[in-house]
Amino acid sequence: MKLYYSPAACSLSAHIALQEAGLPFTPMLTSLQSHKLQDGTDFYTINPLGYVPVLELDNGERLREVGVIVQYIADQVPGKNLAPANGTMARYRLQEWLTFISSELHKSFGPLFKPGVPDEYRAQVREQLQKRLAWVNGELAGKDYLLGAQFSVADCYLFTALSWTGYVNLDISGFANLQAYLARVGARPAVQAALKAEGLLK
Repeated sequence: MKLYYSPAACSLSAHIALQEAGLPFTPMLTSLQSHKLQDGTDFYTINPLGYVPVLELDNGERLREVGVIVQYIADQVPGKNLAPANGTMARYRLQEWLTFISSELHKSFGPLFKPGVPDEYRAQVREQLQKRLAWVNGELAGKDYLLGAQFSVADCYLFTALSWTGYVNLDISGFANLQAYLARVGARPAVQAALKAEGLLK
């Protein structure tokens, strides 16, 4: 398999999932500025939408979208318990979290990374993100991970999204559960391995 990624982008979720799964893969560094690979290949020939992650399977098929990719990875190694079994209520809870992170957190961070976004709109985005993060903070009360005691691929995605708060100076110091969660997930060996591979840890 090949993982097309850009450091610290949402593709970090898939990178962590692959490390947790212990699956062999080739990381393909992708520039989101030039939309080229290291060998000069036009990334639009890999994904016409121009964004990461893309997971290329050994048969040449390609998957896009974080929520799909991390579930695919989890399903390759059911013994690792990175996702509950298909068809169970627990699996639907996982999908509920993946959808929430994608639509309510991930997309909301976008304007904070883009130059030229009006300050008034930035302030509105920050306020909305704070409300959503306050809710997640409450949901994590008494739990190690989103689904309870078991780490899942939803945690790969939430950890990645929460890491962006540092890049955009979004203060989460008032959210004790989020702070503890970031430290807990960040200490996992697979997470450390993915961060180091992407040059995000010294």
